[in-house]
Amino acid sequence: MKQKESFYAARRARLIEEMGEGVALFPAAPVFIRNRDVEHDYRQDSDLYYLLGFDEPDCALIVDSRGGEAKSIVFLRPKDKLRETWDGLRLGVEDAPSVLGVDEAYPIDELPERLADYLEDAPQLLYALGKDSEFDAKVLNAIEEVRGRSRRKVSPPRAIVDPAHLLHEHRLIKGPEEVERMRRAAEISTVAHIEAMKIARPGLYEYQLEAELARHFRTLGAERPAYPSIVGSGPNATILHHRKNDRLIDAGDLILIDAGAEYDYYAADITRTFPASGRFSDPQREVYEVVLRAQEAAIEAAVKDVTLDDVHLAATRILIEGMIELGILKGSVDEILAEGRHTAFYMHRTSHYLGMDVHDVGAYHQGKKPRKLEPGMVITIEPGLYFAEGADCDPRYQGIGIRIEDDVLITADGNENLTAGTPKRIEELEEIVGSSSR
Repeated sequence: MKQKESFYAARRARLIEEMGEGVALFPAAPVFIRNRDVEHDYRQDSDLYYLLGFDEPDCALIVDSRGGEAKSIVFLRPKDKLRETWDGLRLGVEDAPSVLGVDEAYPIDELPERLADYLEDAPQLLYALGKDSEFDAKVLNAIEEVRGRSRRKVSPPRAIVDPAHLLHEHRLIKGPEEVERMRRAAEISTVAHIEAMKIARPGLYEYQLEAELARHFRTLGAERPAYPSIVGSGPNATILHHRKNDRLIDAGDLILIDAGAEYDYYAADITRTFPASGRFSDPQREVYEVVLRAQEAAIEAAVKDVTLDDVHLAATRILIEGMIELGILKGSVDEILAEGRHTAFYMHRTSHYLGMDVHDVGAYHQGKKPRKLEPGMVITIEPGLYFAEGADCDPRYQGIGIRIEDDVLITADGNENLTAGTPKRIEELEEIVGSSSR
């Protein structure tokens, strides 16, 4: 089998360098049963995949930094001809060291027995306690086993430390190989959004657009959607996490699609809003122009050494100014901000981290202060306005929900919009929407 890329070993080496003396343990994501003998689609734990590049279930990685002879040990399923006939090929124990670039490999069934050995005299155990109660029990049993060996002059770890304070900071700043995968996820997602726009028209169901997205994700090589795709038409566009996608699209509706592909475990996250009939109504156009201006201002503001609060404020001020111009809010921008009256129509933040997880890991604050953006971070920028039916605004705006979202890489001299190829100008959208059925 092909050997894994060297950057996985480099990531483990960096963890070893920073963790101090001790043992780190990373289990695979558990398998979840859907019903009887049918399993939910499997996706590996992001932390384990980041360090190992291995997507089989029933495995675990130990990283031991002690004694100047740091090593990586993987526990995984052995080869099994019968099970492989049913479930697919396994890497197996014998090939694991050469393929995965680890020092040792053992059958996963030996983990409970061997884990206690690795924990003997370990100053600390880096392990995310509380994520998987079944695996937690194995860890605690191993610690208790080491306690029982006290007459052999060994001791258990003095502390159990969540590895997130190191590993998630590593994941937050993307390396070149990660940016490459995120660009590909963005490219695939852009094509899928455009193709969904092309077939969009009144008389389709939301789920038909969802199916078009999924078709292009897989056709272009993405393993899966990065999250459940949102296709909200008409009043459903005002529901932030609408996921039933079961409404019949009517003439005059706006369609909000929030969807992104996952490529080699890296996510894209794009939202576009467009008219089902191919032309914005005057009220829809007015609101759309406000949201687009807000997004452009936020993208311009997203550079190193500013904070996500700064980015959010740049978008929010434009949204408030626009709502004042439309007569939806009254007062000054500063008064409305201070009183929070805009949150009736813009109730979420403008940005989140993006990476292996669509809401990716990494601290948003350092101490009590908002964290400054750094080159290598990838963030979303997604302002929106949502005027639900019955909202306290001019009835001509009720039922309009608009969000525009792009994925932005912070660079040393500015930023790069990874999803800039997804159309969002009014004239672009009106040209594309429904074009395959004209």
